[in-house]
Amino acid sequence: MVHLQYYSVAVSLLLPSWVAAQNCTLQFDGRVPSDLVAADFDSPNKFFSEKFVLGQGLKFDQALRVLPVAGGSLVRSAHPNDSSIFNSQVGFRRAELIPASNDGTDPSTQGVKTLHFSVKKDAARPLNLSHEYQLVFLESNDFSTNQFVLKTGTILGQNTADPDTLQVFGNVNQGQLLFSTPFVDGVFHNFALKLDFDQSTTQVFFSAGEDPLKAVTDVLKNDLSGQGQFHFGVLKKPVGGQGDITKNGFQEAGINEGIIFGGIFEEDSADGCITLAGQKA
Repeated sequence: MVHLQYYSVAVSLLLPSWVAAQNCTLQFDGRVPSDLVAADFDSPNKFFSEKFVLGQGLKFDQALRVLPVAGGSLVRSAHPNDSSIFNSQVGFRRAELIPASNDGTDPSTQGVKTLHFSVKKDAARPLNLSHEYQLVFLESNDFSTNQFVLKTGTILGQNTADPDTLQVFGNVNQGQLLFSTPFVDGVFHNFALKLDFDQSTTQVFFSAGEDPLKAVTDVLKNDLSGQGQFHFGVLKKPVGGQGDITKNGFQEAGINEGIIFGGIFEEDSADGCITLAGQKA
């Protein structure tokens, strides 16, 4: 198993891999091997895009280092800084990984697919929960919407009762909350999203730790049209912004925050196949 720690612009993020038995046909696999080195992220590879999403002028080789951890796994850690502002979005602090094969119109957003990932707090680098964070999302190919988003923190425009919560929203144009769960310290939170792009439905599966995934929602109507790309990382929104928050709002300097991601993969579920094993960290 390999652990990838990735700090966005002033934000940190750790991406370990799943070790579940794999029986379904894979669409893409983001579980990186132990011989991958930081420089591999700066050139074409079969796991993640070497181009997106980083601040202008930054490279993954500048942001990543490899550290040994218990059990022989590896931690790859990145250390960008507050200048890591993507595409002049000065209101955001962001860095995300996009699967290498996911170009916006590829089969990962066609048919029936199940997207897997797990998230865990980085105890050494807590988030500032006065902000809203997008951790996983599908952005439509015309950039007009996100068809689903995993969020935490204080959600902009809402009265967030407990910001220390993981919340799965459907298409942001409708704003439907599909599922929420407390963001518990020291535990992997495992998600599988069954995405039916033909019928525009979403079903959420969830578990904690090594427990097997279980359906926690029915099959819900959710507009999945528009194809697009999957993002895994940290997109930190500002506080106090007005209008176009990509361009304004407050972001404190010296960000040192982290999220731990479990290995990322998507499988073809056209025949009903879904991997239900839980995360083994």
